[in-house]
Amino acid sequence: MKEFIIYHNPRCSKSRQALQLLREAGIEPTIVEYLKTPLVKEELMNISQLLGLRPKDFVRKGESDFKDNDLSRSLEDDDKIIDAMLLFPKIIERPIVVSGKEAVIGRPPENAQKLI
Repeated sequence: MKEFIIYHNPRCSKSRQALQLLREAGIEPTIVEYLKTPLVKEELMNISQLLGLRPKDFVRKGESDFKDNDLSRSLEDDDKIIDAMLLFPKIIERPIVVSGKEAVIGRPPENAQKLI
């Protein structure tokens, strides 16, 4: 069986829903609560590659940490956005589900089913 990892924020309803969908499919993923267990740069770079997205494409632009730190000026600089995600993990889109060499953003939560 494939290993699944969910980058999860238990306070987020979409993240909880994606986790529930995985569990309903008989999958108990490794849960990474990224607000409690900070990610490292290489991990975010790998997630970006697996998603097939640039960091600017999975950053939460509506979060106060994003706005208060004027991060919109850095959107085209992948390294700066990844560094900002490490510093302000609330700006990372959630949930992110990884399985093998594939990853999806669980918005909507049903996206997680693409990996099953």
